[in-house]
Amino acid sequence: MQTRRDTLKQGLVATTLGTGTLFSGAAQAFNKNAFEAKNVADAVKALGGGALAESKDVTIQGPDIAENGAVVPIGAATTMAGVKHLALLVEKNPNALVAVFDLNPAIESNFSTRAKMGQSSDVYAVAITQDGKAFFSKKEIKVTLGGCGG
Repeated sequence: MQTRRDTLKQGLVATTLGTGTLFSGAAQAFNKNAFEAKNVADAVKALGGGALAESKDVTIQGPDIAENGAVVPIGAATTMAGVKHLALLVEKNPNALVAVFDLNPAIESNFSTRAKMGQSSDVYAVAITQDGKAFFSKKEIKVTLGGCGG
């Protein structure tokens, strides 16, 4: 009798052999340069955006004070059309980019996640349009207990 685990293993092997690699699409979508960027401007540039301009069409949500920097809830939303990426960045983190969401440019979008923050910092929500323009909003979040080794 075949167990559920055996069935899953066989499916995984078939998927891996059939596509060459299990996560070929996900690996292609990962932007290493953006996630390794040390500051906000470099991360936005690596995502295909130009100079940053503040906009009321991009909003950011998060607490004013985070008691634990290891799990800071943050979110971003945009009402702009033509946005291809919506990114969340923490200015004082060792690597600025926390998350980037690839969007359908025809719809308004919003996302939330949890970020790790080592210290109090400005947090940016950046919308990058199809033509490479970058619009942002920012919020200062104060961290009382560090999450990046603090």
